[in-house]
Amino acid sequence: MFKRGVFSKILAVMLVVLLVLPSVAQDMAAPDGTMEGALTIVAWPGYIERGETDPAFDWVTAFEEATGCMVSVQFAATSDEMVALMNEGDYDLVTASGDASLRLIAGEAVQGVDLSLIPSYAGVDERLQGAEWYTVDGVAYGVPYQWGANVLMYNTETFPEAPTSWSVVFEEQTLPDGESNVNRVQAYDGPIYVADAALYLMSTQPELGITDPYSLDATQYAAALDLLRQQRKLVSRYWHDVVIQMDDFVNEGVVASSSWPFQVNLLKAGGAPIASTVPAEGATGWADTTMLGSRSENIDCAYAWMEHSLNPKVQGDIAAWFGSVPVVPAACTGNELLTDAGCSTNGFDNFDKISFWRTPTTTCADGRGDICIPYRKWVTDYLAVIGGR
Repeated sequence: MFKRGVFSKILAVMLVVLLVLPSVAQDMAAPDGTMEGALTIVAWPGYIERGETDPAFDWVTAFEEATGCMVSVQFAATSDEMVALMNEGDYDLVTASGDASLRLIAGEAVQGVDLSLIPSYAGVDERLQGAEWYTVDGVAYGVPYQWGANVLMYNTETFPEAPTSWSVVFEEQTLPDGESNVNRVQAYDGPIYVADAALYLMSTQPELGITDPYSLDATQYAAALDLLRQQRKLVSRYWHDVVIQMDDFVNEGVVASSSWPFQVNLLKAGGAPIASTVPAEGATGWADTTMLGSRSENIDCAYAWMEHSLNPKVQGDIAAWFGSVPVVPAACTGNELLTDAGCSTNGFDNFDKISFWRTPTTTCADGRGDICIPYRKWVTDYLAVIGGR
């Protein structure tokens, strides 16, 4: 866990006065007996905040007061965990990434939504409206929530200048501090990380002909696995728990890893020598969707939350807290937490540079036919890599 001083610094640095969300409350109907009174959400850590970590970040309380829908959250560390929870549990909503959303739709774990009942959808970034990872045959299965890149997080004492390549976590080498990177780097504990290896190979081994890190034929896939087996000799831990990863950077000598802006923001706010970058090879990323569970018994509350989640004030607060990009461009101005430059800093203009998570299928997305390796194979093989096989 964190040293106590780091946590206290996080709270001290990040504490600002929260303005009440009058616009949010006014846009929502007061409880009139039609709401069910409860709402359960499966979410990524840091996505649903009610001010318990930092009082300045709370987009739940005003919603509960305005609707009477009491929110409970089940956090999930990977997309596979989200899919399992939605298949097995009676949750109302899930903030699913692109490597889970189509699986949830195909497995009938989520249901289509009526966008006419979500007026704020009209304000969603046009780049995300009708996106293929949540829209099938013209039916939307949710509304966008946030998006961003999987960044390279690094220790600034080890790297006085930002690393320019993902090679620092894939290739054995001496780092700028004169020490080896063996046992000082991490990789993500999720099969979708195979795409990160493929993205790196797109630049370093162009002869493989990889054009889409989620559409890999047998030869390309074998090369990605070979790179991951090579990386296995360097990795001290495969991370999925954000708190454990942050502790590893503070207390266990880890100096570089793929990560999310959420961890970077918290560590920097706590005074840790941490920064992040998107290296020259680019990055994978996530465009997350709030999806409606097929077994939801709290439909009114679920629709109220989807509308609430697209309010520009809420969108800006989430982006400021997580380090992500709002799906509503109007959130990028006038937010005292995000600041006017916040969207640019978080990567608003990098949309076309990110290879967004997508579930790999046998049918190659680049038109080569049914010769690509499906996700179920990624799962078994990545488990083998982590196990040293």
